[in-house]
Amino acid sequence: MAAQPLPYALEVAPDSALQFTITRDPPSSDGADVSSRCVMTLTHTGLTNQHLAFKVKTTQPRRYLVRPNQGIVAPGSSETVSILLVDKDRQVLWSTYDRLGQSALDHSKDKFLVQSCEVSNDFSAQFQNEPRVEGGQYKKELVEALTAMWNSVTTGNAVPVFNKKLHVRHVVGTSAPPTSGGGPPLASGAAARGPPGSSLPATFREGVDKRNNTEKMSPEQLYDEVASLRRKYDELVAFSVNLTAERDILNNTLEQTKRDLNREMASRTALEKQGAKASHSQDK
Repeated sequence: MAAQPLPYALEVAPDSALQFTITRDPPSSDGADVSSRCVMTLTHTGLTNQHLAFKVKTTQPRRYLVRPNQGIVAPGSSETVSILLVDKDRQVLWSTYDRLGQSALDHSKDKFLVQSCEVSNDFSAQFQNEPRVEGGQYKKELVEALTAMWNSVTTGNAVPVFNKKLHVRHVVGTSAPPTSGGGPPLASGAAARGPPGSSLPATFREGVDKRNNTEKMSPEQLYDEVASLRRKYDELVAFSVNLTAERDILNNTLEQTKRDLNREMASRTALEKQGAKASHSQDK
């Protein structure tokens, strides 16, 4: 027998996973390209007459831009939450796919958590008929009120909170095959080695083949080849910058973990000393 839905639980769609399609090129500036964007709908089921507050969290807050990330849903209505994959991470994921194939993107550890709870009529009244800014966000005062409300709810047990977890899937369309990785296994021996430069990714192998024929090129062809090499160089620089950014994030996380560990060890040492002093006093 299926469990009855909770009155303070929002209906979340999609139900179990958010799918982001990774593309080679960045989304268009006019907003028509939604390939790196996912939309989540939060619906009030009407099982209670109270307004429901929601908050959307993620394990990768630097990777995803969530708008709005918190708000109020009236009975019988719904709220649309837009989740955008940051372009820097889109490039990193595409580079990973380009080198290793779709299997490297499977089993993503990124997760989202949607929380919801009932709020009083007095609290919800201040959000009614309030204009929204870009992205569906409330004005600063209301955002601060929501943040304070969630801080009080999560630190106490007086208000029941519904938690809905969603996994993340990163996929690449079939129209964009990887240029170097993810293909069939290479043959062994001389066939695997191929001609000089065949061990390079396809985009760079093409450049090697062209450079071997530069003596036969016209000035216009040479100009096009220089422009092509410049674009490839810019791509390499951008990839290098992305790797540096990821390294800095990992270093900062590691340093924070070390500081937390040192504080924990210092706290335990202080407690042990206090315990030793108390035991010594009792012996006396």
